[in-house]
Amino acid sequence: MAALAWLLIPLMAAIGAGLWGSWANRTRKVRSDGPELDGYARFREAMERPHTRT
Repeated sequence: MAALAWLLIPLMAAIGAGLWGSWANRTRKVRSDGPELDGYARFREAMERPHTRT
């Protein structure tokens, strides 16, 4: 019976990890990469501008 209890611990951990993974991934489907890519495009434009010292 003790061996069965020790086997339940990893099983419960795997179930908990699956639940957490599905909860953590829930917002990725809703939100796209649009805002992040827009920010990266602005960053690249700023880096490509010639720098003048005043």
